Amino acid sequence: MSDSSAEINKGTRFAFGENWSHFLDVLDENRIQEAETSLQTMLKLDRLDGLTFLDVGCGSGLFSLAAWRLGAKVYSFDYDPQSVATTSEMRRRYCSQKDLWHIETGSVLDTNYLRQLGQFDIVYSWGVLHHTGNMWQAMDNVTSLIVPGGRLFIALYNDQEYISQFWLNIKKFYCSGNIGQLTVKFAFFPVFALAGLLSDILRKKNPISRYTEYRKNRGMSLKYDWIDWLGGYPYEVAKPESVFDFYYERGFNLIKLSTRQSLGCNEFVFLRNME
Repeated sequence: MSDSSAEINKGTRFAFGENWSHFLDVLDENRIQEAETSLQTMLKLDRLDGLTFLDVGCGSGLFSLAAWRLGAKVYSFDYDPQSVATTSEMRRRYCSQKDLWHIETGSVLDTNYLRQLGQFDIVYSWGVLHHTGNMWQAMDNVTSLIVPGGRLFIALYNDQEYISQFWLNIKKFYCSGNIGQLTVKFAFFPVFALAGLLSDILRKKNPISRYTEYRKNRGMSLKYDWIDWLGGYPYEVAKPESVFDFYYERGFNLIKLSTRQSLGCNEFVFLRNME
């Protein structure tokens, strides 16, 4: 049994890999193109030809695939073996140059493992480091993986203080067992749907478009994002200014920022200073 599976069985970790394995069922060309566009927009690069791309916590593998299609040589790893399996299946289905996309199991908290990876032009970790159980250490660990002049693209949950504490308790309960999962889904799926409906009505938007056009959000799936949000534990948060200060002190400058006023992830792209 892997370390990830043992933690899931103990109720101290959400089954991220199991959730994202189902994402393959809804993946199509349009979602892949949306993922490519999100990388291009945030990285401020139209193509990644000749660049190396490290996907830290690859999940479904969607953004590893997007990076490869944009021309990068890709290296993906994840702590959860099911995520590694899903990413490998995505590579089998969609990648014609498998020698340009390497996938394996690994932890961003394992410095011995990271040391043997080398350095990359782009290090990408969207919505991952806050689920490691030691977010600030994980944030520090990735700094050594980036070449001078390279980019770090991360997304971290926004710190909403008491609201974040509320969601921490919900996530713990979700991961406590089958009763917790069923209870949380039964309670919050209708809440999410109703809140979205009211928001759309107030903004005079078609409520159906929330579901039919959700793929425009980085190519993702609303259903699996909801599940990931409800169960995503371990769970840590950070204020944008704290993240900025943390990386500035380590020789990085912010070149792109997308923040959230409520729930969700703040996105950061940093450029490592030339040494």
